[in-house]
Amino acid sequence: MARVAALLDNILHWLGFDRYTVSHTEKIIATAGAFVGIFITAWISLHIVGIPAAFMIVGSVGASAVLLFAVPHGQLSQPWGVLGGHIISALVGVSCAKYAPGGPILVIALTVSLAIGAMHAAHCIHPPGGATALIAVMGGSDIQALGYGYVIMPIGLNILLLLAIAVAFNYPFAWRRYPAALHARHVPRQDDPTGVQPEDIEHALQTLDTPIDVPDDELRLIYKLAEQHAVKRRLKNQGYPQG
Repeated sequence: MARVAALLDNILHWLGFDRYTVSHTEKIIATAGAFVGIFITAWISLHIVGIPAAFMIVGSVGASAVLLFAVPHGQLSQPWGVLGGHIISALVGVSCAKYAPGGPILVIALTVSLAIGAMHAAHCIHPPGGATALIAVMGGSDIQALGYGYVIMPIGLNILLLLAIAVAFNYPFAWRRYPAALHARHVPRQDDPTGVQPEDIEHALQTLDTPIDVPDDELRLIYKLAEQHAVKRRLKNQGYPQG
């Protein structure tokens, strides 16, 4: 049984299975927030571009809603990533639809790859941006008729609305206030007994040379909470009473 458990643990590790579950309250809040955000943005899109183009656009915005309401403190969920990722990708998508050479497959590949490169260059990686870029190419005549107006309406408008809803909806819940910087201002500051400073965290992230979906403030908070837990665990193991 121990070998089976170890094998299963290894499989789950390689699959990236998340063992750390959140409370039912958190799940309900995330679900309700996504409903409000998508209901409003879907209504806006429907009245701007009509059906079925609206449904394609909402698909892209819906992916952002997952990040904004399910993981509001993720690096990929922060305002510049969401706004910049969609706007830049929309610009790339419209440009490729108008000017990219070759057949449909080449244009599709160029659109997504160039959108990723542009988001990297602008420090606004946001996965749903890839869908926003593709919709500009594959959304049909209704979308393509908008030209570069697609960037402003419905994409820009919908994303600004979604961000505003995320800020307002998450604010009453102190532990998940959005954006992450707003939440960080309400976290008590404590001295780090190990002497780790913000620049040490930044150096570690740069050494990894790959995007990490956790803002710097959240990393520091996680580190401090882990250190506090380690201290309590050591005291407990040494027989000290826990307060």
